Amino acid sequence: MTQAQSPKKANTAQSLKAAIKDCMQKDRFRLSKRIQGASRIKNEESRSAVFDEIALDIASSMMTVAQRQQNVPHIEYPEILPVSQKRDDIAKAILENQVVIVAGETGSGKTTQLPKICAEIGRGKFGVIGHTQPRRLAARSVASRIAEEMHTQLGEYVGYKVRFNDKVSENTQIKLMTDGILLAEIQHDRFLNQYDTIIIDEAHERSLNIDFILGYLKNVLPKRPDLKVIITSQPSTQSVFQSTLVMRQLSKFPVVPIRWTPAIVRFLAKMM
Repeated sequence: MTQAQSPKKANTAQSLKAAIKDCMQKDRFRLSKRIQGASRIKNEESRSAVFDEIALDIASSMMTVAQRQQNVPHIEYPEILPVSQKRDDIAKAILENQVVIVAGETGSGKTTQLPKICAEIGRGKFGVIGHTQPRRLAARSVASRIAEEMHTQLGEYVGYKVRFNDKVSENTQIKLMTDGILLAEIQHDRFLNQYDTIIIDEAHERSLNIDFILGYLKNVLPKRPDLKVIITSQPSTQSVFQSTLVMRQLSKFPVVPIRWTPAIVRFLAKMM
């Protein structure tokens, strides 16, 4: 005698809302609005049918998250770089704070290693790790370098987007771009829902684009408590960004200092 199957548990507005947190960030608002609309349907049968459709979309989004998590390649760090030696401190700061400033000299490895640290702690699965650069050439070359270090093809896990050149796919989780591209995206993505992490690199350059992005993020952060923002700067300019971006709870952001051991350069009096 076959055992009777237990009846399928009905989807409710409450159960669907609880599941949204495990969906892709870009899907959450749309799914939430659909649940709100379905809740107003008076006919119980029709309402249940719509809830079932929403449940399927939620399941699909959750599968995308799981797939993105599985697609993270093996991550290694060049131990010679000061950032690699501080990666545990940086990871802890990112996990515990919404905004982190990483202050280090040029050559410390901030640009290439920070996205990898973010990926290793689970960032990038609910949205893209956006990584801005002041110049197009830097965006392309940094993307190539990170892809090489992660042993992936450029345009897949790691990609870039600059003016007239878009090398990003649905599988991309680390996206290099110019700060101008991020500004352009704000026009059609006000809350930056395609991202779960944003790295503002070379912020000490204080261009108009960077200043505008920092001011915009200051307003977005309270509405996106899940969004992580990492700012890199020279050690001498870190206090500027602490005063520019003020969180609701904190008067100042944690700063992770990266100390670089200077190389000794000697000049030969004549060629040997």
